[in-house]
Amino acid sequence: MSGIQGTSLLVELSNAMVRIHKEQFGRGPTSARSYFAGPDVIVSVLETVLLPAEKKMVDLGDQNRVRDSRVSFQAATAKEFIEAVEAIVGRKVHAFASGVDADRDVVFETFYFERDGSHDGVPTAERAEGSSRPAA
Repeated sequence: MSGIQGTSLLVELSNAMVRIHKEQFGRGPTSARSYFAGPDVIVSVLETVLLPAEKKMVDLGDQNRVRDSRVSFQAATAKEFIEAVEAIVGRKVHAFASGVDADRDVVFETFYFERDGSHDGVPTAERAEGSSRPAA
Protein backbone atom coordinates (compact mmCIF):
# COMPACT_ATOMS: atom_id res chain seq x y z
CA MET A 1 0.00 0.00 0.00
CA SER A 2 1.45 3.37 -0.93
CA GLY A 3 1.75 6.20 1.58
CA ILE A 4 -1.03 8.18 -0.08
CA GLN A 5 -3.40 5.21 -0.04
CA GLY A 6 -2.49 4.52 3.60
CA THR A 7 -3.10 8.14 4.57
CA SER A 8 -6.44 8.17 2.75
CA LEU A 9 -7.45 4.97 4.54
CA LEU A 10 -6.54 6.46 7.93
CA VAL A 11 -8.52 9.64 7.21
CA GLU A 12 -11.52 7.55 6.19
CA LEU A 13 -11.16 5.50 9.37
CA SER A 14 -10.95 8.63 11.54
CA ASN A 15 -14.06 10.02 9.87
CA ALA A 16 -15.90 6.77 10.58
CA MET A 17 -14.92 6.93 14.27
CA VAL A 18 -16.28 10.50 14.47
CA ARG A 19 -19.50 9.48 12.71
CA ILE A 20 -20.12 6.51 15.01
CA HIS A 21 -19.43 8.57 18.13
CA LYS A 22 -21.87 11.24 16.88
CA GLU A 23 -24.53 8.61 16.22
CA GLN A 24 -24.10 6.98 19.62
CA PHE A 25 -23.54 10.05 21.83
CA GLY A 26 -25.20 12.86 19.93
CA ARG A 27 -21.87 14.63 19.43
CA GLY A 28 -18.48 13.63 18.16
CA PRO A 29 -14.93 14.40 19.17
CA THR A 30 -13.30 17.66 18.13
CA SER A 31 -10.23 15.82 16.83
CA ALA A 32 -9.68 12.31 15.48
CA ARG A 33 -6.47 10.76 14.14
CA SER A 34 -5.78 7.16 13.23
CA TYR A 35 -2.39 5.47 13.11
CA PHE A 36 -0.91 2.19 12.02
CA ALA A 37 0.69 0.58 15.08
CA GLY A 38 2.46 -2.18 13.18
CA PRO A 39 1.15 -4.39 10.41
CA ASP A 40 -1.85 -5.75 12.29
CA VAL A 41 -3.02 -2.87 14.53
CA ILE A 42 -4.70 0.48 13.99
CA VAL A 43 -5.32 2.95 16.81
CA SER A 44 -7.71 5.88 16.55
CA VAL A 45 -7.19 8.73 19.01
CA LEU A 46 -10.26 10.88 19.65
CA GLU A 47 -10.00 14.10 21.65
CA THR A 48 -12.61 16.16 23.48
CA VAL A 49 -15.09 13.30 23.54
CA LEU A 50 -16.72 13.55 26.93
CA LEU A 51 -20.26 14.78 27.29
CA PRO A 52 -20.89 17.76 29.59
CA ALA A 53 -22.31 15.48 32.31
CA GLU A 54 -19.23 13.23 32.06
CA LYS A 55 -16.94 16.26 32.40
CA LYS A 56 -18.80 17.28 35.57
CA MET A 57 -18.33 13.76 36.94
CA VAL A 58 -14.59 14.02 36.27
CA ASP A 59 -14.52 17.43 37.99
CA LEU A 60 -16.13 15.76 41.02
CA GLY A 61 -13.46 13.04 41.01
CA ASP A 62 -15.64 10.28 39.57
CA GLN A 63 -13.39 9.24 36.66
CA ASN A 64 -14.02 5.56 37.36
CA ARG A 65 -17.73 5.92 36.72
CA VAL A 66 -17.00 7.69 33.42
CA ARG A 67 -14.59 4.89 32.44
CA ASP A 68 -17.11 2.21 33.41
CA SER A 69 -19.92 3.80 31.41
CA ARG A 70 -17.66 4.23 28.37
CA VAL A 71 -16.54 0.59 28.55
CA SER A 72 -20.19 -0.49 28.72
CA PHE A 73 -20.97 1.70 25.71
CA GLN A 74 -18.14 0.12 23.73
CA ALA A 75 -19.33 -3.39 24.55
CA ALA A 76 -22.83 -2.49 23.39
CA THR A 77 -21.65 -0.90 20.12
CA ALA A 78 -18.54 -2.95 19.27
CA LYS A 79 -20.29 -4.43 16.22
CA GLU A 80 -20.76 -0.99 14.62
CA PHE A 81 -17.10 -0.08 15.14
CA ILE A 82 -15.79 -3.42 13.89
CA GLU A 83 -18.01 -3.50 10.80
CA ALA A 84 -16.98 0.02 9.81
CA VAL A 85 -13.27 -0.73 10.20
CA GLU A 86 -13.46 -4.04 8.34
CA ALA A 87 -15.26 -2.35 5.43
CA ILE A 88 -12.64 0.41 5.22
CA VAL A 89 -9.50 -1.67 5.76
CA GLY A 90 -10.63 -4.83 4.01
CA ARG A 91 -9.37 -7.07 6.83
CA LYS A 92 -11.11 -9.01 9.55
CA VAL A 93 -10.84 -7.55 13.05
CA HIS A 94 -9.62 -10.17 15.51
CA ALA A 95 -10.00 -8.01 18.62
CA PHE A 96 -11.28 -4.55 19.49
CA ALA A 97 -10.66 -2.54 22.64
CA SER A 98 -11.53 0.95 23.68
CA GLY A 99 -9.89 2.96 26.40
CA VAL A 100 -10.62 6.35 27.89
CA ASP A 101 -8.44 8.78 29.78
CA ALA A 102 -11.21 10.72 31.46
CA ASP A 103 -8.83 13.29 32.97
CA ARG A 104 -7.46 14.20 29.54
CA ASP A 105 -10.77 13.73 27.65
CA VAL A 106 -9.24 11.27 25.17
CA VAL A 107 -10.59 7.96 23.83
CA PHE A 108 -8.45 5.31 22.13
CA GLU A 109 -10.13 2.86 19.75
CA THR A 110 -7.77 -0.05 19.01
CA PHE A 111 -8.28 -2.67 16.32
CA TYR A 112 -6.16 -5.82 16.04
CA PHE A 113 -6.55 -7.63 12.74
CA GLU A 114 -6.45 -11.33 12.05
CA ARG A 115 -3.14 -12.33 10.61
CA ASP A 116 -3.46 -13.68 7.10
CA GLY A 117 0.08 -15.05 7.02
CA SER A 118 1.58 -12.42 4.76
CA HIS A 119 1.54 -8.81 3.65
CA ASP A 120 3.47 -7.81 0.59
CA GLY A 121 4.85 -11.35 0.45
CA VAL A 122 6.50 -11.16 3.89
CA PRO A 123 5.18 -13.63 6.49
CA THR A 124 3.68 -11.95 9.56
CA ALA A 125 6.25 -13.41 11.98
CA GLU A 126 9.15 -12.06 9.91
CA ARG A 127 7.49 -8.68 9.42
CA ALA A 128 6.96 -7.77 13.06
CA GLU A 129 10.14 -6.28 14.45
CA GLY A 130 10.63 -6.98 18.08
CA SER A 131 7.70 -9.32 18.26
CA SER A 132 7.94 -12.24 20.57
CA ARG A 133 6.14 -15.51 20.86
CA PRO A 134 5.46 -17.35 24.06
CA ALA A 135 7.78 -20.25 24.73
CA ALA A 136 6.22 -23.63 24.07
